Amino acid sequence: MAAGWVLGLSVLAAAGVSVAAEYSPGVGTDYPKQVYFGDLHLHSNMSPDAFAMGNLALSQADAYRFARGEEVIASGGLPARLKRPLDFLSVTDHSEFLGLYRLYNMGDPRFKQTPLAKIWDSAAESGSSHFMAFPNSITDPNPERDAYPDSLKSAIWRDITRTADEFNDPGRFTAFSGYEWTSMIDGNNLHRCIIFEDDSDVASSMIPYSAQQSRDPEDLWQALERYEAQTGGNVLSIPHNGNLSNGMMWEMATLSGEAIDADYAKTRMRWEPIAEVTQIKGDSETHPSLSPDDEFAAFERWDKYNIMNTHPNTPEMRPGSYARSALKRGLEIEQSTGVNPYQFGMIGSTDDHTSLATASEDNFFGKFPNSEPGIRTPNSRMAGALIADWELGAAGLAAVWATENTRGALFDSMRSKEVYATTGSRIVLRFFGGWNYPDGAIYRSDFETVGYRDGVPMGGMLASAPDEGAPVFMVQALKDPVDANLDQIQIVKGWIDAKGNSHEKIYYVALSDDREVDPTTGKPPAVGSTVDLEAVTFDNTIGAAQLSAQWRDPDFDPSQSAFYYARVIEIPKPRWSEYDRKFFGFEAPEGIDRTIQDRAYSSPIWYQP
Repeated sequence: MAAGWVLGLSVLAAAGVSVAAEYSPGVGTDYPKQVYFGDLHLHSNMSPDAFAMGNLALSQADAYRFARGEEVIASGGLPARLKRPLDFLSVTDHSEFLGLYRLYNMGDPRFKQTPLAKIWDSAAESGSSHFMAFPNSITDPNPERDAYPDSLKSAIWRDITRTADEFNDPGRFTAFSGYEWTSMIDGNNLHRCIIFEDDSDVASSMIPYSAQQSRDPEDLWQALERYEAQTGGNVLSIPHNGNLSNGMMWEMATLSGEAIDADYAKTRMRWEPIAEVTQIKGDSETHPSLSPDDEFAAFERWDKYNIMNTHPNTPEMRPGSYARSALKRGLEIEQSTGVNPYQFGMIGSTDDHTSLATASEDNFFGKFPNSEPGIRTPNSRMAGALIADWELGAAGLAAVWATENTRGALFDSMRSKEVYATTGSRIVLRFFGGWNYPDGAIYRSDFETVGYRDGVPMGGMLASAPDEGAPVFMVQALKDPVDANLDQIQIVKGWIDAKGNSHEKIYYVALSDDREVDPTTGKPPAVGSTVDLEAVTFDNTIGAAQLSAQWRDPDFDPSQSAFYYARVIEIPKPRWSEYDRKFFGFEAPEGIDRTIQDRAYSSPIWYQP
């Protein structure tokens, strides 16, 4: 056989036929060809607030089992299972008092004899509760009051990282070790999820950094730098959904009030290349007061208070709370520092505290056990008075384009920002930018190869504009195969003018059902709706299974820095609250949307003169 193979090649060569490797289209193309969907922000009974709110039994191991498709009994007693497993998961329990409420409840002798346990015992004897220890520790840190042995912290963290290793199955399911750093300033949310590429032997060598040590993200980044320097490991920080930060997540100054300089900007982008922009506590892409011409801006809004319900959210705070305005602020800061501190990619995740990563409208298990199906009612409220359970959003997911489903490959793509956010649906989204894409390249079977060869993918940077011409973008979206059809694709542009003022504009680049943009309004007509609210159903007789577009910026100015990202909108379908209403016989809550148009946000592509 070997001789025949060699003879065959010789005959081809003698006939003048090239036998180069380029014959097979996949040879030499090492770019990501698969998108993976997962959750990088989930809590189990190891989180103090999850345990205090009734998640007593569902562990991190249960969370991984559920994410990979196994059936789990929820805290409220209902059996739960995903229609489709996730591809990856990180259980990011709060680093403050990590696992401690559970150990205290069990009477674990490693903790029971500590001074902190004695304080909690005294609270119980006086008729109070130790459950306030967690919020007190992050809003008013007291190292002496909140101290417990590092040896216990290390043992708990080692068990957590070993659990992630146990469920990590390269090529099939990726489990990342992680935790949430829970900084709170005046009740404002500055949380970050910390994700490790490393296995337990490396990740467990340093205990998680906590907001009890410092609430300043710069101190967190220094701790992550020490970790990498001492272990040779890899770690990144993902800012929490910004809508409950009252403007502090993407400020124009540092936490200490100093002007953002180049060093700060470089450090922030070193550790925080991606950000969470949609989850159960609302959507942080943009807000109607920030984007008044955007008819899709009022999506799953949580804009009344900060996360602790202590201070109202006011319009002047919002530019620092929403991703689109943060991206524009990044361009403004870059004008003076030369470095953009907010050049981040975008993902979604759930932030569920039930150990159950659910983001589908027809399979949503709430944030805490008291907001699980059958327990929540039209008048129930999550975590006391924070917000009504019915205002929770069934969201979201992190989508990562990677070469394979492994820690290393997924982590590399997160670092390079080749990621996107969805609000729950598994929309497949590709987005490329370049200067010389041939006409019609998006419709070629090898458009991805062309996208990488002649340009950059989402998360990339375009520089060195040609003397004439404008950037060309290729975008393609495929519907979730078991969910709603697609309504439209938009490209959102932000730019900064010669005076240093930032702007934004939405371009409608692909519309379903042969619709066109109205020249008078500048917007397309609505796609319509097939939703039957009584039956709580919809059908896909409108919309499209796939939308594609190749678009050149008609307003391009090569002297102006800019960013572009794709937003994909589905047709309307029933919101999760409608499924609950029908199944459990509740009346529809007042003031809650009854339909929803789920969506996906690509990471931006930036242009820098």
